[in-house]
Amino acid sequence: MASRRNLIVVSNRGPVTYGRSEGERVARRGGGGLATALRSLVLHHDVTWIASAMSEEDRVVARDNEGEGIEETAREGSSFRLRLVAHDEHEYDWFYNVISNPMLWFVQHHLWELAATPSIDHGVHHAWSEGYVAVNRAFADAVIDELDRDPDTAVFFHDYHLYVAPRFVRDARPDARLVHFIHIPWPGTDYWSVLPAAIRRAIHDGMLASDVVGFHTRRWRRNFMRAAEDIVGASPDWARDVLGYDGRRIAVTAAPISVDTSEFDELANSPQVLEAGRKLARQRPEKLIVRVDRTDPSKNIVRGFRAFEIYLDAHPEMHRRVGLLALLDPSRQEIPEYAEYVGAIQREARRVNNRFQQEGWMPIDLQISDNFPQAVAAYKDFDVLFVNAIFDGLNLVAKEAPLVNERDGVLILSENAGAHEELGDWALSINPFDVAGQADAIHRALELPVVERRERIEAIRAWVNEHDLAGWIDTQLQALDAAPLESAV
Repeated sequence: MASRRNLIVVSNRGPVTYGRSEGERVARRGGGGLATALRSLVLHHDVTWIASAMSEEDRVVARDNEGEGIEETAREGSSFRLRLVAHDEHEYDWFYNVISNPMLWFVQHHLWELAATPSIDHGVHHAWSEGYVAVNRAFADAVIDELDRDPDTAVFFHDYHLYVAPRFVRDARPDARLVHFIHIPWPGTDYWSVLPAAIRRAIHDGMLASDVVGFHTRRWRRNFMRAAEDIVGASPDWARDVLGYDGRRIAVTAAPISVDTSEFDELANSPQVLEAGRKLARQRPEKLIVRVDRTDPSKNIVRGFRAFEIYLDAHPEMHRRVGLLALLDPSRQEIPEYAEYVGAIQREARRVNNRFQQEGWMPIDLQISDNFPQAVAAYKDFDVLFVNAIFDGLNLVAKEAPLVNERDGVLILSENAGAHEELGDWALSINPFDVAGQADAIHRALELPVVERRERIEAIRAWVNEHDLAGWIDTQLQALDAAPLESAV
């Protein structure tokens, strides 16, 4: 474990958001997988966390404290400072609902159907300059203010919401120590050409203002280094995974994030999960296939239902014996593409069920709700875990579920999920576009001998326990300490 140090963590969502209950202010666990994954930072380091004020009560807190940090306490009892940035409502809407999602998210997950979309008009250009850049500048101003208190504090930026913020910080505080970790895929140069040249240059220039740029996989790191060379003229040193740019050298790392294994041990035996498990057991088919996702187009849910239909068509002997439980967390429903995708999910599930249902058996059990205890109960009980993402920066479900599974379940895993680089040897690999191949993988998973099933899941479990979240945090800080300080050649 790295020694305790002062850190500034910067992300769009924070670990805590505020609301009102019976007239009193209450703190609730922040939403989003990133904030959840990073909560363990506050256990091991002295953290000031800078995040957007998401709720109305968040904005009240920010206003009451004049933008300064407030003391908060994590679930485990560790204290940290939380600094909420209250953005202009219109700027934040342009930042989040026009540029971050769907524009950047769709580019980085290869989701645009380029014959028809996107169409980058003046409104998008306005949203970039007056929304995305403005919000990033507000984040940077908060970071600079914190660095003025303690210039030696390391700054840990996270994800696609904050691509240009490091450049503002670097220009204002040239000696700052900056890390930027990206939790989603990084496409190659050709796909970045979807964006106007000025925007794609600003993104790569902003990233290269950091001392360390991190990704989950070697694949995403390789794409970034090539794109940085092509788009802004950075000089790659492939032997050392370093980029020379603007008179500096930037280390580019590949280190997959993990989960807090002790938290999942506790969750698996919590009263809420045990009760959800009892409900699941009462209606469980003989063989249970589980998928746990957000209702995001990148998760490939519609094709997954189609693959299950093909499997059922080929194996009538499994009718009434097998079921697919799809637990989906509604995501970004204020964005038209996401709302439309929920409709497509529901239509596909209904079509498959209408075709195969019989005598009370419904092959697809589709549940769209935010119910984490139910998801953990399903983790414990799956025979097959189905992860067929089109592209995914990592996919934590593939790591979480095997930790607590009690049935020697088999992981079916998309080759385009970042977790495949770690877990592919023990999963059944699939191409996310090959629905026939996915149907074959479902059949193979259900027919695997018990001994092989156990060997595969025990290997995944051992890997995740050995490469846990605390280890990932240490890796990022060690990379910063080892980052090249000499000028670029």
